Amino acid sequence: MRLQDGSRVAVVGGGPAGSLCACFLLRFAHRQDLRLSIDIYEPRNFAEAGPRGCNMCGGVVSESLVQGLAAEGIELPATVVQRGIEAYVLSTDKGSVRIETPRHERRIAAVHRGGGPRDLSVLHWGGLDGFLLSEAQRRGVRLIPARVADAWWDRGRPVLRAQGTSTSYDLVVLATGVNVARGQLLERLGLRAGPAETTRAYITEIKLGFETVTRIFGAAMHIFLLDIPRLEFAAMIPKGDFVTVCLLGRNIDHLLIRAFFAHPAVARWLPAGTSHEGVCHCRPSINVREAARPFGDRVVLVGDCGVTRLYKDGIGAAYHTARAAAHTAVFHGISSRAFRRHFGPVYRSIAQDNRFGRVMFLLAGLLKTVPLLHGAVLHTTMAEQARSDGARRMSGVLWDMFSGSASYRSIFFRAIDPRLIGRLAWASAVARQTSPR
Repeated sequence: MRLQDGSRVAVVGGGPAGSLCACFLLRFAHRQDLRLSIDIYEPRNFAEAGPRGCNMCGGVVSESLVQGLAAEGIELPATVVQRGIEAYVLSTDKGSVRIETPRHERRIAAVHRGGGPRDLSVLHWGGLDGFLLSEAQRRGVRLIPARVADAWWDRGRPVLRAQGTSTSYDLVVLATGVNVARGQLLERLGLRAGPAETTRAYITEIKLGFETVTRIFGAAMHIFLLDIPRLEFAAMIPKGDFVTVCLLGRNIDHLLIRAFFAHPAVARWLPAGTSHEGVCHCRPSINVREAARPFGDRVVLVGDCGVTRLYKDGIGAAYHTARAAAHTAVFHGISSRAFRRHFGPVYRSIAQDNRFGRVMFLLAGLLKTVPLLHGAVLHTTMAEQARSDGARRMSGVLWDMFSGSASYRSIFFRAIDPRLIGRLAWASAVARQTSPR
């Protein structure tokens, strides 16, 4: 079961996963002298400001992903990258520390996913999703600005209905994310096997003005590890005139949001009277468990409707699953067996890496609630940042934990490195001896 010259492919969802998969399909097909007809179904206009053009995401892109896109001939323009992030400020209940980019590498980029927050009179930038969708169209993909209303099988091929028109395809790539109600569509195509396991996040865009954002935040993203129940961590991401605030955890509600913004470690970075609702806010669902059935004959899931990285780097996971699905479809076939053998390893590696991620967030929760460990981590990180040379093991673990620049597995094994544990034990002993009794 393979794609042939003239095969028709549908991509449902025009976010990064869908647009990138379409680009990869065309690129790989060109290497095989294969002509494909690709349709992307996407009803939203990503150039619009506010909710109608937004994919509800914090908008952080790792340097490794920027480089990966460049290698594929996709250069993110300055109008898309709002600000290059060159440092983190880690704030806790007991203090804060600035963490510079390790070895001046592994920087990250801050982007808007859509046209930007609501009520904008002038658009000064382009969104990531719109840019990638335009790239796909520039390479020959046809955009169908409609929502897929139904799907079924006919003579062994998937059929999609949109705007009253039914079309049969040789391959359907589902890239709808988890914030679009498509459970029934997936089930009809024989995928996922049950509803997605998600939790709620909170994202708000606070307008401070470019000069104020630059003065307060500069090129630093702020991470908050605070002892607030159900909050895993929070981030403030500077972007042009705005600061994007993201709260990630378990079932973020109004009480948790108010507790976060009232916390002294947070309030010190915002002008007095700043509203936590900003000019635009949302409560998106976050996928925390992979789909049990992400592929079948002639159908495959990419992006976070299938699997994504726990709490971070969703765009990176979209890139990897999109590329693996396209590579499998063009070079190995579009049967369930082909996807299992060639797409499955990439899919499983992300899912398995999230197991290490859950352990790391358990350790982060322990750090927030155990004062001695808390102080040791801060002390060790400050000491590393004060040195111009030498290993920065704790700093590297913290940077990669929140930037998406490394796998959770790599972070976990670096976190239990005996040299780092010894350093933390020494810092804990010093803190115990110097603390008042």
